[in-house]
Amino acid sequence: MSIKKPENSDSRSTFGALTEEARRISERSQEIVRDIVGDESPEGKLKQRVVMATGDPAFKDLLRFTNNPINSGVDAIKRGAPIYTDIMMVKVGISREAAAFGSEVVCWLAQDEVGLEQNLTRASTGFRKLGEKLAGSIVVIGNAPSAALTLADMVDERIVPALIIATPVGFVNAAESKEHIRRLAIPSITTVGTRGGTPVAVALVNELITIAKL
Repeated sequence: MSIKKPENSDSRSTFGALTEEARRISERSQEIVRDIVGDESPEGKLKQRVVMATGDPAFKDLLRFTNNPINSGVDAIKRGAPIYTDIMMVKVGISREAAAFGSEVVCWLAQDEVGLEQNLTRASTGFRKLGEKLAGSIVVIGNAPSAALTLADMVDERIVPALIIATPVGFVNAAESKEHIRRLAIPSITTVGTRGGTPVAVALVNELITIAKL
């Protein structure tokens, strides 16, 4: 038996809640998050979405928005730009509503030995293989610092994405790779330091999709 979705709901107000109880919990959670973040600007909305997704208020102070990334990301979604991810978990988490704009969500992990021969990770090799296809796209890195470093090198080689979302997590190259992304003349959304991860990257993309729908 199918569950009827409550009337007058949307992806921002319910985050997929399908019952009245789930809806009440979602709405109360969002009230708490709005009080924590205290910001109704577009940047504030993205911060709220990340805090909601992670359950961690600290992220409101860890996000960095560089070179007008929200407008760039929303414009790219509205024109149906492809969205490339470093791992499948990020791809799976991105809202299917991206397809309504014509945006294809693609995870391009290399399946051959080329990357191993060049001492690159599969995610880095995948981005290298995409090459010029990354131009004008949204690139989302939620896990692999090596992919962020490779992407930064590709930008230095004149590959120009519309937006980079980079939130790799960890103690080896995560902070450094995101700092490198922030130094580029490309719109980007990143986290500072070692913290980040797939839920952060997915939340940021999904809120951009929500804004594009408004």
